[in-house]
Amino acid sequence: QDFNHLRALCLSQGLLFEDATFPPHFSSIGPNLLPEDKLRQIQWKRPTELQRNPFLIIDGVSRFDIMQGEIGDCWMLAALGSLTLQKQFLENVLPKDQGFQDNYAGIFHFRFWQYGDWVDVVIDDRLPFLNGRYLSVHPRTSNEFWPSLLEKAYAKLRGSYQNLHGGYLSDALVDLTGGVQVQFSLKDPPSDLEEILKAAAKSQCLMGCSTSGHLRNIELRNGIVQGHAYTVTGAVKMRYKNGWKHIVRIWNPWGHGEWKGPWSDNSPQWDHVEPQYREAYLRNKDDGEFW
Repeated sequence: QDFNHLRALCLSQGLLFEDATFPPHFSSIGPNLLPEDKLRQIQWKRPTELQRNPFLIIDGVSRFDIMQGEIGDCWMLAALGSLTLQKQFLENVLPKDQGFQDNYAGIFHFRFWQYGDWVDVVIDDRLPFLNGRYLSVHPRTSNEFWPSLLEKAYAKLRGSYQNLHGGYLSDALVDLTGGVQVQFSLKDPPSDLEEILKAAAKSQCLMGCSTSGHLRNIELRNGIVQGHAYTVTGAVKMRYKNGWKHIVRIWNPWGHGEWKGPWSDNSPQWDHVEPQYREAYLRNKDDGEFW
């Protein structure tokens, strides 16, 4: 599907694009994601039906724009959160030649790396809702739609929304960059893991991490979620008491739900850190991000 050709055609005819290859039908959701009665209740709505003034992007793209919905695609959203930190990669995935303001025709496109090539995926902007709520990722700002539309394009690439329900963070990192991925097991980590993380952060690598667990999405008392993927958003070494401390910053694609142990937002460790470091690194907010 040629995005520019299809958009020009829709504009010349005064029509909004309807994508016959990924229709507003339960085949696009997948047969086993929801019980059959719920599948029948799904409604598809365009952002222009939901908001008087929708935008693709407001004030740039940020991981804090993303809040995971009902679908278990934390593996993809954690990779996406990492991508938002690297604007030079983001422009590959999210082309700038589209929006709701100029030449809007209900059509959008996104690019993903597949088998050695960048593939352009065209979608219409009809999004699935169940009981008036987003079935999939929902934007923190109600009229900003890039997360929902990008997720829809990735669902189309993978065949259905159901095929996003569970996956590997490493696969999504490759699909969003065309890069080479390296994994480290925290059961048996390399002795210089802290230095590796710090160097990776400095050289603009995309990073994520995940917890094991057969039971997905179970939140432990310490605030960490079992069977869940997270974005690594920073790694620093700083003065602490009389020595140095390596700490790692992590973001939860739920957009809330944080670690409650040492170095968490309200932990006493921060009292022993020099004020300029505390000001630079600590954001005491329930936004899913924690050290």
